[in-house]
Amino acid sequence: MLFVCRISYFWNSQLSFPYGIVFDDIKGQKMCKAEPNWEMLCFISICLIVSVLSTHKKTAPDFRPTIKTAQRTVTRVLSVRNGGRRGTWSRPEFCARRYHASGFSLKIQPKQGSGDDTALNAIRLKCRRGTRAPNTGGSIMAKEGPWGRWTSALNCQSGKRLVRFRLQVQPKQGTGDDTMATYVRFKCRQINGGTHSDLGKSGSRGKFGAWSKTCPQRSAICGMTVRMAPRQGVGDDTALNDVRFYCCK
Repeated sequence: MLFVCRISYFWNSQLSFPYGIVFDDIKGQKMCKAEPNWEMLCFISICLIVSVLSTHKKTAPDFRPTIKTAQRTVTRVLSVRNGGRRGTWSRPEFCARRYHASGFSLKIQPKQGSGDDTALNAIRLKCRRGTRAPNTGGSIMAKEGPWGRWTSALNCQSGKRLVRFRLQVQPKQGTGDDTMATYVRFKCRQINGGTHSDLGKSGSRGKFGAWSKTCPQRSAICGMTVRMAPRQGVGDDTALNDVRFYCCK
C-alpha cells in the first residue's frame, strides 16, 4: 500500500508525498501516519501500465522487410527467366540513399572434381555517389553461401553505374551434380542515360540467358535480393540460384 506522510509546520502548512515521515516542529516529536492516497495510487498505476505497453512495443516490433525499409524510390525491379528455382528469397539489401552500384565481386567455388560443386555463392555490390566523390558508400550483399572465394572487384568506368544484368546458369544435370547460377554480367551507363558498356567475364559452366530490362533514365541499380538454397547435407548443394536487382532514383 502507498502511504502519505506530511511535513507539518507551525503555521499548519502541509506537503504530500507518496511516503515519508511526519515531523511536528512544535513538539519535536517524530511521527508517521499511514493513510492511503487513492489519487496518487491511481496515477502511478496508470503510469506503470503505459510504461509496460510502451516497452513491449519497442522490444517486439512487427518487422516485415520490404523495399520501403531502405527509404529508396524503386523505379524498376530487374529479373531474368533462367534462374534456378531452389531455395527462398532473401531480405532485400540496398545502398545508402543517393548511392548506386558502380562495381561488383563474386564468391565462386571452383570445381571440386568428384565433390559437390556449387559455383556462385554470393554477389557483392560496391556503392558509390556522384562522379568525383570517393568510394565511401561501402558494399552490400543480400546473402552469402558458405563455399568459395571472392573474385577481384570489377568497376564501371568513371561516372557510370550498373543498370542491366544477365545470369549464367548451368541447367539441371539429372542424376549429376547441379550448380545452378555460376556467374553474372552487367552493363554500365550514366544515370542520366547514354551508351552502355559491358562489365564482367564468364563462369566455367552453363550458358548466359537473355539480358534483363534496363534501369530507366535518372536511375541505376541500388539494391538486390537473391534466391539461396540452404545446405542439403548429403544432398546436392546449389547455393545461389537466382537474383533480382532494384533500380532507384
